[in-house]
This record gives sequence, structure tokens and C-alpha cells, in this order.
Amino acid sequence: MNSPVPPGAALPDHPDFLWRTPEPKPSYDVVIVGGGGHGLATAHYLAQNHGITNVAVLERGWLAGGNMARNTTLIRSNYLWDESAAIYEHSLKLWEGLEDDLGYPILFSQRGVLNLAHTEQDVRDSVRRVEANRLNGIDAEWLGPDEVAKICPIVNVSDDIRYPVQGATYQPRAGIAKHDYVAWGFARRADEAGIDIIQDCEVTDFVVDGDRVTTVRTSRGDIACGTVALCAAGHTSVLLDRLGVRTPLQSHPLQALVSELLEPVHPTIVMSNAVHVYVSQAHKGELVMGAGVDGYNGYGQRGAFHVIERQMAAAVELFPVFARAHLLRSWAGIVDVTPDASPIVGHTPYANVLVNAGWGTGGFKATPGIGWAFADTVAHGRPHPLVAPFALDRFVTGALVDEHGAAGVAH
Repeated sequence: MNSPVPPGAALPDHPDFLWRTPEPKPSYDVVIVGGGGHGLATAHYLAQNHGITNVAVLERGWLAGGNMARNTTLIRSNYLWDESAAIYEHSLKLWEGLEDDLGYPILFSQRGVLNLAHTEQDVRDSVRRVEANRLNGIDAEWLGPDEVAKICPIVNVSDDIRYPVQGATYQPRAGIAKHDYVAWGFARRADEAGIDIIQDCEVTDFVVDGDRVTTVRTSRGDIACGTVALCAAGHTSVLLDRLGVRTPLQSHPLQALVSELLEPVHPTIVMSNAVHVYVSQAHKGELVMGAGVDGYNGYGQRGAFHVIERQMAAAVELFPVFARAHLLRSWAGIVDVTPDASPIVGHTPYANVLVNAGWGTGGFKATPGIGWAFADTVAHGRPHPLVAPFALDRFVTGALVDEHGAAGVAH
């Protein structure tokens, strides 16, 4: 998507020139490791909100080629606990104005999300979450089966299936966006501000002096740094291991798939923990489906037939109309999961190394919100109030934010 352009040169009015391909400078005030959505959003808000532009975004592969290109693009804020609801709602509000902010189309479509309830315990938990959302000013409703069918007529709400639908929570403002457009929009604005986006640049080690990292060693040479901001998703634990910092992160492949292109049939997003699938329809027409993480730790980015088979069986049970749809392709992203299904954001034992990781399946939807709050944390050297509850030391103090019930079917 980008072609070589000399640093500082004007970008031609052509879609192949969205950002420069600069050589790394000897040093930067901030080095962001990870050129996905979170790294790019952090760079954008460092420039826009704090005037910090001597920044490098290092990506070991191609821009947004990791989880940003391997997710199911769902956006919602209907999380249970106050701490989670606050950061995701802040993010959703930014999503609602992001196209204007970036000056770039991101195809943000607020079509709503239904989280289905299939048992009496599901109903109790769901009603509790709706009330918690309302207390936090988040749009949320409890719907009965007939109301579910009105919003999404293709959902099977009959009583003669394995897990009958007893109702659902509904967040009307939830939706989807075009993930690659989001990445390109953030990258374009960061580049315009003078931030260097450096691809094919793998971080191999760090040079440490006392409690500070002085240099980031990469496959394209050493880079001196003022602050290091780690936004490497599933590979964050690998980088922190090189610094001798142990984190309670586990990386799992999360498989997803899309169907062939279809006419518009699915008007919203539907999620179900019981049959273990979530489904939306993308802008071009393909059905996008996901389910749970693989049971093993790993970094593989390929799909597997037995997982696909389970996802398709669950989808057909909920949506009989999908029975004749054909699978187009499948893939896996690498999700980094914490014991309480909430992220880790903030300082590490190193004075100038900050971390943003552990988002599990919530990384894409959090993109603008965490970019905003993490940039503020980097700029001021203290946690922004929105991310303060997610500090690494909560696993020592016991102040966990347990979102297993609301984080999504992948946890």
C-alpha cells in the first residue's frame, strides 16, 4: 500500500502513497513497538493531542498485518464492570467521529449487537449487565425472543432447538468498521504529522542501563529511545521476556472465517456463548464468523478444519438460512489473554517502558480509545484515569477486573 518516498517529501495524490517509507533515525523521543491498530492510534494521538512527533512506529512485518488484519471487526461497549465500560464507551464515542477525525473513510456501521441468552442463568446475567450498562450511561436493552426476531428475523427463536433463545441484550450503537481502512487512516494522519512508520523492522533486543532502556535493537539497526511503548499484542510477552519481566499473558490462536459474498441478509451482529459463535455480515456481503480461542498456546495464523466445523454447526443452528452458504477462507489471529480477561496497560518495572497488551478479543473495538488514553499515559508519564485500573500490579494486589462474562465468547 505504500511506495518509497523520500522522508519529508510531499505525498503524491495517489492511493499507493498513503505514508512514507523512511529509514530509521538514530534516536526518537518515543519508540512504539507494533504497527497495528493500537500502535498507530497511539502515534496519531501523541501528535494530535500532545504535539509529540519525534516518534517511530516499528513493525516487524507489514503495517497492520497482525491482529489488525485478522479480527472480526466488531465494536461495542456493553461490558459489565465500570472500569471496562469506561474505556470501551470512550472508544465507541471516538469511533462515532473517527472518520471526520482521520479524514478517511472507515465504513463505520452502527447496526447494533445482540448477545443471546439461552438459559435461566444467561438471562439473569444478561439482565444484570443491561442494568450495569445503564448505570454507566451506555445504551442497553433487554429483549424477549419475539423482539430478537424483529431485529434479526433470520435468528432461529423456535423452542425445538438444543439451546432455545430466551432473550438477548441489545446495544443499538454497536457496529463494525473496515479494519484495514482504520489502520490506513491512522497511519496516514501519523505520517502527515511527521511520525516515522518503519516496516520490516523487528525488535531483537534492548540495551538496559539501570532501570531504563536506552536503546532498542532491531533488524534495521540500533535506535536510541526516550520512552518505549509496547503495543505488540500476542507477542508482548516475548518482548518483555527479553527484559526479564514476567507477565500473566497467554497467547492463543483465535480462528475466524468468512463465507462467499451474499446479498444482505444479516442486519445486525449476533453473539452466543452457548452455541459458541458470533456472526455479522461485512460490507461486501460475506458472513464473518468467530468462536473461541484454541485450547493451546501458540502463534499459528492458520485455520483448522475441526474448529471451522464447530463454528459452522453452531451458526447453522442459530441461522438455518446459512445452511447452503459456502466457506470462502479462514484464518487465525493471536490473542493475548490475561487471568481476568482485562488488558494490562501502564508502567513496567523499567522507568521508561510502558505496556499495552492483554486485550484478548477486545483489541479492535478498543483501538481509538486505548490509543487516546495510552498516548496520554506516554506523554505525561502517569496512567490516564481510564487505564489506571489495568495496571500490571493488580495481579499482586488482587484488584482484578474480571470480565470473563462480558468480554466475549473467546474467553
